[in-house]
Amino acid sequence: MSLTFTFDPPVTPDLRDGVLDLWTDVSNAGGSVGFVPPVTREDVRPELVKHMVGMAEGRTRLLVGHDEEGRVAATAFLTLNTHRLMAHWLWLYTVMVHPRHQGRGYGRDLMAAAADAARTVGGVEAIRLTCRGGLGLERFYESCGYKEVGRVPGAIRVAPGDDRDDVFMLLPLA
Repeated sequence: MSLTFTFDPPVTPDLRDGVLDLWTDVSNAGGSVGFVPPVTREDVRPELVKHMVGMAEGRTRLLVGHDEEGRVAATAFLTLNTHRLMAHWLWLYTVMVHPRHQGRGYGRDLMAAAADAARTVGGVEAIRLTCRGGLGLERFYESCGYKEVGRVPGAIRVAPGDDRDDVFMLLPLA
């Protein structure tokens, strides 16, 4: 089975709760999505609200993947640049595949669907993302066509004495 992707789905309570559960589960499984485990839904909720405010304002767009049971299984948020000199690329944030689905190629499917979605956004020529170093994420994104274009050593403090690089990746869409 594969995931069914929807770009800009209607935001319903089920979708909101599904994304919140996904983000919490990914975080607690050690995923690099802005938190260090353990977290609760209430820890994650303010960050989801920020993303949803961006969606309501038209700055952020949601790509969601549902599994065969209709559950939210993957997400990525595409955020437009508000600076007029940078409107030709967008950011990809909070890229997640539920731990129960990992190892099936769904991450690659999500990245391909995100690139396809970005191509529908007028004037966008590239996707930028950042990832936490030390987890092999750079290799995954490189395998999806992204190129490392910058790195800030020790910019992410996971815990005292555990600093990670902030790695900048770029995918040209042309």
